[in-house]
Parts: sequence; C-alpha cells; structure tokens
Amino acid sequence: MASWFEKVETAPPIEVFALTQAFNEDTNADRVNLSVGAYRTNEGKPWVLPVVRTVEAQMAADQTLNHEYLPVAGFPDFRKGAIRLLLGDDSPAITQNRVDSIQAIGGTGALRIGMDFLKSTLGCDVVYVSKPTWGNHKGIAKSLGYGAIKEYRYWDEANRSLDLAGMLEDLGNAPPRSVILLHMCAHNPSGIDPTKEQWEQIAKVIKEKNLFPFFDCAYQGFSSGNLDQDSASLRQFVAQGFEMFAAQSFSKNFGLYNERVGNLVFITNKPEQVAAVRSQAMMCVRQTWSNSPNHGARVVATVLNNKALSDDWRENVKLMADRIKQMRNALYQKLRELGTPGTWEHIITQSGMFSYTGLNKKQCEHLVNKYHIYLLNSGRINMCGLTTGNVEYVAKAINDVVVNIPSDPKL
Repeated sequence: MASWFEKVETAPPIEVFALTQAFNEDTNADRVNLSVGAYRTNEGKPWVLPVVRTVEAQMAADQTLNHEYLPVAGFPDFRKGAIRLLLGDDSPAITQNRVDSIQAIGGTGALRIGMDFLKSTLGCDVVYVSKPTWGNHKGIAKSLGYGAIKEYRYWDEANRSLDLAGMLEDLGNAPPRSVILLHMCAHNPSGIDPTKEQWEQIAKVIKEKNLFPFFDCAYQGFSSGNLDQDSASLRQFVAQGFEMFAAQSFSKNFGLYNERVGNLVFITNKPEQVAAVRSQAMMCVRQTWSNSPNHGARVVATVLNNKALSDDWRENVKLMADRIKQMRNALYQKLRELGTPGTWEHIITQSGMFSYTGLNKKQCEHLVNKYHIYLLNSGRINMCGLTTGNVEYVAKAINDVVVNIPSDPKL
C-alpha cells in the first residue's frame, strides 16, 4: 500500500541544535561549545539561579497548589509583574491603563501569537526583520503566511558596527502598516545595539511611515546588567505614544529555559481598546496551545512581586551579565596579545550573550573540524561558552584561522 508520507522530504537540521548534538558526541578533551544560546558558569555548566531554587522549594512545600488550568490569558500575577518589569512602574501606559498582556509559551510563543494577531486581525502582510536576525523570526512569519518577509540593513560587515544609514533607508522605504521586528537590547546575533540617539532616529522613521513596532525582548538584563537600562529603547517608544507589541522571554534572565515562560505585551492608544485586543489575542492562544503552563510563570510572578526576592534576582542577573563582560574582555585581550590580524574592538563594544565575530563560513568550519570549537557558520558565538580555562585556547584557534584562511566573507 502506498504511504501518505512517501514524498515527505527530511527537513534540514536546525543548526544550533545539530552543533550541540555534535559537541555532546565529541570525545575531544579540548572541545568548546560556543553555539547554544544559554548561560553557562565559568565551569561550563548550566546554572539554576539561587532565587529560583528558593521559590521552587517554597512551592514544593505549599500543599494548597494544584494543577488546574490557568486562564487562557495566563497567570494574572505573572502578567502584571512582567509588564511592570518591562515598562517601569511609572510608565504612562500603565498609569493610563493602556497596556495588558497574554502569557505565552516562551518568547517564541509570544512572537507567534503577536504575529498571528497582526496578520489575522489587523490584516498586516509585510514584516521586516534585521539583517541578520534570530533565525526563527522569518520562520514564524513564513508559517503564518505573510505575503512579504523583508530585511532592513543592520550589521555593517566592513566596520563591524551598526549600519544605521542603511537601516533608516530601508525602514523609510517600507510600505505603510509593515510590521517592524526590533531587538530591544543585546541584539541576536550581532550583539550590536543602537544608541539612545540612534533609537530616536529609528522611532522617527517608524512613526512617519506608519509602521508597527514589535519588540523582541529576550535578553533584558543581559546587556548592561541593569534591567531598567536594558528596556530603555522600548520605553522611548512608549514615551512617544507608540502603539506596539513586545515579546518577553524569561528563559535567559531567570534561567528557566525548559519551562517556556513568555509574555506578549500590547500597548494601545486608548484604555477602551485593551479588552478587545486581549480577547482576540486570547483566541489566538486558544487555537494554538489553549492554556499556558503554570510552574515557571509562578516562579517568575513570586519573584517579581516580592521586593526581597526581586532584589536577589537582580543580583543574580547582574552576576550573569558581569561574567559575559569579563569573557568579552578576556577574549579581546588574548587576541591582542597574539597580534591577531584585523580589528577586534567589536568584541568589547558589543553587548549581551552573543558576538558576531566577523569570521566567515570556511573559518568557522575549520574551528569545528580542527579545534573542536563549535559555533554557527555565521560566525556568531555565545560568550557564555568561554571560560577562564578555555579562552586562551579559543583565541589561539581564532588567530590560526584568521592568519591562514582567507578573510573573504563570501567563503
């Protein structure tokens, strides 16, 4: 009997997970994983935040908790706390009752529900993402049937910095009602963020062209170590009266990767519009996963709504951000000591978990095959994969490929 599935082709591997599998199967003692987007300690191990351990112990002892469904909109205390974290207690959107949110399954789920709403409810059909961007942005838009998925220039390869002029030109040419995906901070994969003045120019174009800003907020706290400072770009837009969406993820700053804790925040012009937007977003959730999970959201809510726990958590976040900065400085100094050709200042001017090194595909493949250093073919590395024990080895390997393999980015 013929199979329904005989013409199904095998999908290409998801690069970051394929690299992690290869790393796990590698028996070389010097192997280094710079691919996966997760925090690691200086021993190269996952870290459960102490404040998370504390709250989980409290939850385990609480016999009143159960496993009933959450409301379709999600855990109320979590949603309220997440909004305050993102916008600040004194935000005009909060004080004027123009903001609400829907709990989602991770930042990916928040992006999915938001883009679904914009497509199905508002009729948006064009989405712009930065070049480069997180790979799933395009995939989500494609799966939802957006008519056009376009890129705005962002990474200046020659100068290893932000291509502001190109970005502004591309946004200026975008058709009205286009959805513009923006990285709030710690841009993935480049690590390059606009300055306050540059954000003002970006906001001006978005407003003049009647574009819809959609912020991806996956790394709040991981750029500067200060959670309020890291949301400054989004808060600029709020202060200017923008309506917008924002997809929050608590995978990184709470270390709750497999709990999938996300939140879709929406800001409207008028308070009376909030309930209608929430109702339609709830329909998107109902038709996708129906109800969000409880455990991780309760952990986050407990921390955000308790000052002592929140203060402890902020110290945990700062510790992670500081270690990332230390590894940036260490790699930069090692490359300088080796006299590695080219400029490497971008390593320390970038921020957040990732660095776009400027290495080309052939150089990256050489790092994997010869040195067992696993990184994406784009040259993106996770700074958390570096430790005081392996940073010199990594720097020497980078020096070797830069010296001996052509730097043509097309290779």
